[in-house]
Amino acid sequence: MSWKNGVEKVLSEKLNEQVEILSDHYVGGGSINDARMIKTTKGDFFVKINSASRYPAMFEKEAKGLVLLAATNEITVPQVIGFGEENNEAFLVLNYIGSAPRSKNFWTRFGEKLAALHKHTNKLFGLDYDNYIGSLQQSNRQHNSWSGFFMEERLEPMAAMAFNDGKIDRTILTAFDRFYNRLDNLFPNEPPALVHGDLWGGNYMVGADGEPVIIDPAVYYGHREMDLGMTQLFGGFDREFYDAYHRAFPLEPGWQERLDFCNLYPLMVHVNLFGGGYAGSVKSILMRF
Repeated sequence: MSWKNGVEKVLSEKLNEQVEILSDHYVGGGSINDARMIKTTKGDFFVKINSASRYPAMFEKEAKGLVLLAATNEITVPQVIGFGEENNEAFLVLNYIGSAPRSKNFWTRFGEKLAALHKHTNKLFGLDYDNYIGSLQQSNRQHNSWSGFFMEERLEPMAAMAFNDGKIDRTILTAFDRFYNRLDNLFPNEPPALVHGDLWGGNYMVGADGEPVIIDPAVYYGHREMDLGMTQLFGGFDREFYDAYHRAFPLEPGWQERLDFCNLYPLMVHVNLFGGGYAGSVKSILMRF
């Protein structure tokens, strides 16, 4: 396989000695990526592989996001070893993270660590480069206000894509317009927070030390409630997670009700990727306006 040649080159350059892949086995990856654990002459690594032409620069952007999160020293993320392309196969090489049972205070620690991450801020909402949310490109053009960023870089592009593809009708577009008219007054005025950006239950794991590890980020500086909304989108995290977060970085009153507004974005991502009942969920939220 050509990706193996590329990975061996990256590892050899990174470790400054010849590295060979001894074996690999499939460990999942979902609908976008092929994910593998590889055994090499210098230890075990985790590799993600996909189509370089179909998802241009996806792994480069993911690597930059992981480095940004790691630089905060607040919560564990996979260490980036390198990335590259070989014959239209893009790959990302990360350290291999073992797993263990959750530590006794896992959810408390997770809430505290996410709160600490969210205290890292920036002057503007957005990021100085675009990236991906799932397999869709995500615009991070920077804004002074959260309402402007949320409307123009998150909701409007997803709504336009869905409407043009026939996945939502004009009724939902009109409902979005009503929502935009109220947006300035819906969210508390807070500085931009560094967010994971795609923090649903499939994007965290328990590390070898029993502590939380977050993976597959779609980072930007946004409203911190966006991450909390995502944690509840497909079932929710343990209550102690939210209690610990709130103790460490108190949320403004009404935050539980605002999470549905936050989830309009990931729900619209799912409308564009999968269609189906997600449009109904979007409509039920918007009908409040």
